[in-house]
Amino acid sequence: MKEMLRLAVPNKGALSDAAQTMLKEAGYRSRKDSKELVVVDEENGCELFFLRPRDIAVYVGEGTLDAGITGRDMLVDSGAPVEEIMPLGFGGSTFRLAAPRETAMASVKDLEGLRVATSYAGLLGKYLADSGVDARVIKLDGAVETAIRLGVADAVADVVETGTTLRNVGLEVFGEPIMYSEAVLIRRNEPSGLDQLVRRLQGVIHARDYVMMDYDIRAERIEEATALAPGMEGPTVSPLHREGWVAVRVMVPRKGHQQVMDQLWEIGARAILVTDIYACRV
Repeated sequence: MKEMLRLAVPNKGALSDAAQTMLKEAGYRSRKDSKELVVVDEENGCELFFLRPRDIAVYVGEGTLDAGITGRDMLVDSGAPVEEIMPLGFGGSTFRLAAPRETAMASVKDLEGLRVATSYAGLLGKYLADSGVDARVIKLDGAVETAIRLGVADAVADVVETGTTLRNVGLEVFGEPIMYSEAVLIRRNEPSGLDQLVRRLQGVIHARDYVMMDYDIRAERIEEATALAPGMEGPTVSPLHREGWVAVRVMVPRKGHQQVMDQLWEIGARAILVTDIYACRV
């Protein structure tokens, strides 16, 4: 019997829905409801285990599971002996320091001798040590925004998306960002089936980042058109029944594709069509 890849997937939180959607687009089975903890996908040689995002790096690091999807911040915070294989393009956030506005803190050096509350003690402790700052790390399991008001800490370090939550309680971010985080695929070893998973996820990312563009153009203008839209490995060019014209198909970055259409029109391209790409291998 073929060995199955054991993959950890976030069961809740900001990463959960996006991770499950990506895996579904990559052809893997979805769980039927949120109470389902394990999904066996025999057709694709994979078992999906739905776990707390913070625990995923630990399970993979211990060798209990082969690979997993988690946040880079949680990966570093865990200290688990695992490797980040690839970023997945969702769940973006920034890990930053914040303090009351009136303290006017400007850099991590201002934390010398103070208390800093965080849910990411491992990540923060390493950052302070690397910065040569001696500060006391106060580990909290939940929200840290009220730690200063309650007298537990002088500053906080937390994941920030817009900063609205911090501003609402009178805090302002300061200093350089500690880390830019997003969802990542991790592993410890080289398990069977991992290469297939990576190819499929890469295909989903490319399908999201690119569109397929088709257009007709006179043959003598094809070099100009190719310069505007070179594609991944070059465009596909086919002769048309109309003499002197060719049909072109090419992958174009989704961002800015409207400008590419305008530029192609200016050099004589016609019947320009854009379609989404559902999945691909590149």
